[in-house]
Amino acid sequence: MKIFNTLSRRKEEFVPLEPGKVKMYVCGPTVYNYIHIGNARPMIIFDTVRRYFEYKGYEVNFVSNFTDVDDKIIKKAVEEGVDADVISKRYIKECKKDMEGMNVRPATRHPLATEEIGGMLEMIQTLIEKGHAYQAEDGTVYFRVKSFKEYGKLSHKNLDELQSGFREIKVTGEEGKEDPNDFVLWKPKKEGEPFWESPWCEGRPGWHIECSVMAKRYLGDSIDIHAGGEDLIFPHHENEIAQSEAANEKPFATYWMHNGFLNIDNKKMSKSAGNFFTVREISERYDLQVLRFFMLSAHYRSPFNFSDELMESSKNGLERILTCAERLRELQGKASGSGMTEKEKEQEKTLGGLTAKFEAAMEDDFNTADAVSALFEIVKLANTAASEESTREFLDRLMGEIQKLCDVLGIITQRKAEILDDEIEEMIAQRRQARKEKNFALADQIRNTLLEKGIILEDTREGVKWKRV
Repeated sequence: MKIFNTLSRRKEEFVPLEPGKVKMYVCGPTVYNYIHIGNARPMIIFDTVRRYFEYKGYEVNFVSNFTDVDDKIIKKAVEEGVDADVISKRYIKECKKDMEGMNVRPATRHPLATEEIGGMLEMIQTLIEKGHAYQAEDGTVYFRVKSFKEYGKLSHKNLDELQSGFREIKVTGEEGKEDPNDFVLWKPKKEGEPFWESPWCEGRPGWHIECSVMAKRYLGDSIDIHAGGEDLIFPHHENEIAQSEAANEKPFATYWMHNGFLNIDNKKMSKSAGNFFTVREISERYDLQVLRFFMLSAHYRSPFNFSDELMESSKNGLERILTCAERLRELQGKASGSGMTEKEKEQEKTLGGLTAKFEAAMEDDFNTADAVSALFEIVKLANTAASEESTREFLDRLMGEIQKLCDVLGIITQRKAEILDDEIEEMIAQRRQARKEKNFALADQIRNTLLEKGIILEDTREGVKWKRV
């Protein structure tokens, strides 16, 4: 198996630190709002990587954090007049709903930054004792970048170049730095912000330290794979390496994997450009299985463009797979007899070759685009080879292979149960009554239940209108 390693900038053969086991850390979202489709790409991609390792028989310890204390979370809390943990808990819950909709499996662990403060204090103290960090007069603790000789090895940035880039910049509040490249490990509290006690001041951690601490606690000093979006290479992942290797005196991660950026209609996604979409917004137009299938239709390292046209194409592609699986199940229910015919045995050999093609694509740096192409060839074979004359054994073989490979990609081959028009109208009436009684929690629950079944509600002056996705 070959993986493109950002550290070396080339494909390398995957050799685990411990035979048969994979220790994998993926940076998770900052939970201050609904996750957007840019967050969805690494979630789907690295969930698929995990699934393929498990398909090959590896035991995977998969850790992905939630950053639940951050400037954006605090800002949102101030706007709503609530504590920061009210915001983070709300959006962790909503994030998990979206993950379930995309069939992204829960990590082995989802640690929270606020529950790992003790480990952060310990690592920061270690870094100070080893001369890699220092305390400024206001209590801020900085990492001393020049103390780590390999700084820049992931992003391939030169310290002298970084220094010249900072020469003209004077950042307010950072006068205590020895060097402009030094970064924050711990910072003093501000009025109205959550804070924790520390040997240096009452305050909270810098962003980078949490991932180093979580990876160490749940995976060990050295891990196999660290992954995340391309935007995290510098400074986040570069700083993680510096902290972890300076503190632990061991290599942090063997392989670094990064997915490419996601553009919207060939433009960078941003709120100011009006092309910013949350996963929840997409779920009102498409089943999130379509979004997952869409994300897998390009190589994960490539920049990727999101558009309605491409989503419709993915919807049609997914429909081909679901229709094939549905037909095979119908034929399985009618078939009888044991043993395959000679012709079926030849077709089974073709099937085996296509499965090998799927695996070869996945083992070439997880090329899901080519893996999907191999899956479509299997679907084509099943559509032409399976009939009412087919033996049960052959049909089982076809269905089993499609199911197995779809599981690797996280594609659910069973259609959602259809809901009848009368049932929809009855649930809308229940929702109307709940709103009249000001039971908004029940009203929202009914709306979400209908949404899960592919029914979108729209409140208009003329009443509630609904449509199927």
